[in-house]
Amino acid sequence: MKIFKQLFNFYINSSIHVGLSCYALVRMTQHMFQISSDEPIANFVFFGTIVGYNFVKYDALARAKKLKMRKELKIIAVFSFLALLLVGFYFFQLQRITQIVAIAFLSITLLYTLPFFPNKKNARNWAGVKIYIVALCWVGVTLALPILNADVSITLDFYLKCIQRFILIFVLVLIFEIIDLANDDPHLQTVPQQIGVKRTKMLGLLLLIPFYFLELLKSNFDANQLIVNLIIVILIAAFLLFANEKRSKYYTSFWVESVPIVWWILFLIL
Repeated sequence: MKIFKQLFNFYINSSIHVGLSCYALVRMTQHMFQISSDEPIANFVFFGTIVGYNFVKYDALARAKKLKMRKELKIIAVFSFLALLLVGFYFFQLQRITQIVAIAFLSITLLYTLPFFPNKKNARNWAGVKIYIVALCWVGVTLALPILNADVSITLDFYLKCIQRFILIFVLVLIFEIIDLANDDPHLQTVPQQIGVKRTKMLGLLLLIPFYFLELLKSNFDANQLIVNLIIVILIAAFLLFANEKRSKYYTSFWVESVPIVWWILFLIL
């Protein structure tokens, strides 16, 4: 049992789970836009997410010397380095335009983590913008990159999916912000800090309405997708309603981050 818990914690702490979430959204994008299996971009996003998230999570603590290199963290560091090598391998299999846009999102990740100017905070600590940066990056990586790499024409469906995907990530991040309310610096000006938990939940529930009905505007409307999306809306609404500061870290780091994976699995089944 102890070994299982250690493996599970490594799975979460090394960002494999969030990497699978991004991978699932890439696969959703490929299916929605009828893109034939494109392994390089899907694998690039999976390993890139692992490297990016581990960098964001552990870099600031390491630079502040608040991070003790325990055995697990050493393993995560080695694992992240191997993932970085695979990111490089798959990067050179992408289209040139995809590489350029991927570098742009890498720059946003660095801006999010590292202070670019002396005595200035990184973008992660800019008041009120964290949730928008995270949602924008997820939309770009899981939607724009696969579309660009497959050279798919940009149509109204693409923009509708961008809005829908942005709403999905925005609402999921709201749940994270509610859970982290007690620990977040007041200067971050997260949504719950600005409008309170009750109104944040109401905002999230209201945003799920356009998330669901945007599907009706697609040119290649699929009735099965409405069924899948309804299940996902109910699932997210439940996570949102039951979110509070007393929930364990697994509530968000595993269960909430599982939503894209569940969405993809349901999509494959139905």
